Formats: sequence, structure tokens, C-alpha cells
Amino acid sequence: MSQNLRVDFVILSKLDKEGNLNLLHAKPLSVEVLNQVPDSVLVFSEDKKTTLFKYNISKDVEYARLSSNKVIINTNTDTIGIQFAKEAEKNDFLAKLSDIRNGKHASLFDQRTDESSAVQYFQFYSLLSQQQNMMQDYVRTATYQRAIFDNSVDFEGKVVMDVGAGSGILSFFAAQAGAAKVYAVEASSMAQHANALIKSNGMQGKIKVIAGKIEDIELPEKVDVIISEPMGYMLLNERMLESYLHAKKFLKPNGKMYPTQADLYIAPFTDEALFMEQAAKANFWTQNSFYGVDLSVLKPVAFDEYFKQPVVDTFDPRIIISPPVKHSIDFLTASEHDLLNIEIPVKYDVQAASVVHGLAFWFDVAFFRI
Repeated sequence: MSQNLRVDFVILSKLDKEGNLNLLHAKPLSVEVLNQVPDSVLVFSEDKKTTLFKYNISKDVEYARLSSNKVIINTNTDTIGIQFAKEAEKNDFLAKLSDIRNGKHASLFDQRTDESSAVQYFQFYSLLSQQQNMMQDYVRTATYQRAIFDNSVDFEGKVVMDVGAGSGILSFFAAQAGAAKVYAVEASSMAQHANALIKSNGMQGKIKVIAGKIEDIELPEKVDVIISEPMGYMLLNERMLESYLHAKKFLKPNGKMYPTQADLYIAPFTDEALFMEQAAKANFWTQNSFYGVDLSVLKPVAFDEYFKQPVVDTFDPRIIISPPVKHSIDFLTASEHDLLNIEIPVKYDVQAASVVHGLAFWFDVAFFRI
């Protein structure tokens, strides 16, 4: 997997019409090479946080050494010069540019996802038992079917893409609603089972399985509608939402997205029983003679570990002690980069004295006809 490269302490300049390199920023900057498709990006930032300059570079990027520690590059828009503090850093940078010219790109998915996590993720969703669990979730499956069927005018005669299609159930709904063509994109080996279902149901003329990650695949045409079930725990877990937003590169102007918007709710709660339940799990480590071994030195670490883990379960709304804060994501306007760092300021008006045991999260999604 080809990784991004960051180099600190560089001087950035820009070539003017007279052929002179003029300093663009008085202070040294950090430069990061985002090696991706279709175009890679050079991001210059101050204090490794604030982005000041950004340049796209194609796989045909031209560059040359100006001196021992200086490089000149023809980006897609400007010609820039970069001076490095160390020759080794300059050489690493040139090697990365060479990777870009030779087509050695990392997809956006590979850049943001740990390789071992990705393997486990796709293995999990390749299991028929896991697909069955999702399909048997009546609220989930019936809601999607109703959203598609009740808005069949958005699907009749249209080209649809199903992102993370899994078994292909949403693709079937789109075809049943009258879609002319459905591309079912699935990165796990479940793609083979989806293909088998499509053929056995005589839908191979309407539904085509595209095996691969949405960040890596190509489609022969733009689509009118994107459908997906990309939500994880707390809405954002598993980072499937980023792939859903990435898929918009295939969406026609004024295209539709199902779902269209998500709202994440966050509120403080009080639940003594749940607190005691979690504490009881950690109490194992309070023993001072477990087969003759004193475990109590690890009690603080055990408590910290158990209370760092989220509890995934339903809850009684009566444990909520304040109106929630809502954070909305409009899938039609948001970009995947908006989800890289999410800050949600919270302020609560608690009406009665309570012990706050934690924050509760829940979400809903909406299917809007725009």
C-alpha cells in the first residue's frame, strides 16, 4: 500500500510570469503529499493544522531539481518551488512524485483505513449470517423498501448505484421500483453471493454487480440515484459514510441520495444500574488472592478499560436528563473530508440534580425528495 508523505520545515515559492520564484509565505511550512486518484494533492499547512495552500498534481506531473535541496514542480494550476531543510527529505519527496508518475496510488479507502481493520471488516460482511441479521431487521429493511417504493418516480427508468450492496437487497428494491439499470458495488466476497441471487431471480439484465471498493472501481456511466445503508454504531462507526459520500463522484448533477440526511443526537444520561453492571465486570481485578495472586494493582486500569468501551444497546428514554444536542449531515452537500475531523460543541440544561453517568448517542436518517 502506498502511503502519504509529510515533510516539515519547507519553504514554498511560486513562479511568476517573468520566471522568478517569489516567496509565498514568510514562515516555514509543512507539506503533505496525498497520493490518491484521480489527482494527487500537495497540502501546505502551518503548525501542521491550518491549510494555507493546496495544489493538485496529475500522474503526468513534471518536476526537476533546482539545487541540492530545492525542487520545482508543475502542478495542475501553478509552477511552484519547494526548498527542503534536509537532502534526505527532498529525496523522499522526489520518490513520492515518482510513485505518482508511475501510477502507484493508494485509494482514499486505503489511506484512511488500517489494513488489518479492513480485512476484518470485509470478512465480517462476507458472512451470510451477518447479511441475514441485517435483512431480518424488519425496521431497517422495510423502511428502505418503503422509501424506494413510495418514491418510485425517482427510480423509474433511472440508473441507480447501490454502495456496499451486500446481498443486493436494496438493488432488488430499486429494480422492482422500475430502475433501468442498477450497479451493485460490493467490496467483500459477498459480491459472489449477490451475483448468484441476481441470476436466480432473473435480474441479470437490470442489476450488475461491481466487485471492489467504491474508491477504486470505475463505472461506464454516471448514475441518477445512489442508495446505501452506510450507518454504523453512533452513525459514524465503520466509516462507511465516507465511502457513501465518495460515491458522489459518479452522481449526475441534481442526482438523488437515499438516505439524504442523518441526524446524530447526543444527551447526558443517568443510569445507576448500568454503572454498577460495568463496575461489576471490572471488580474481578479487585481480588487480592486469585489462586494466591493479588490482582488489585490492575483494578484502576481495568475500570478505565471497561468505562472507555461504549455500551451498544437500547435504552429507556427516561434516563436522559437533558434535551439532546443534534448534529446533522446533509449527504447531498457534505464531502468525505468533512468527516475526517468532527467537532460537536455540547451544552446542556439539566433540570434536576442527577449523577451524569455518560453520554447517550442515537441517530435517525431521512429520505427526502428534493
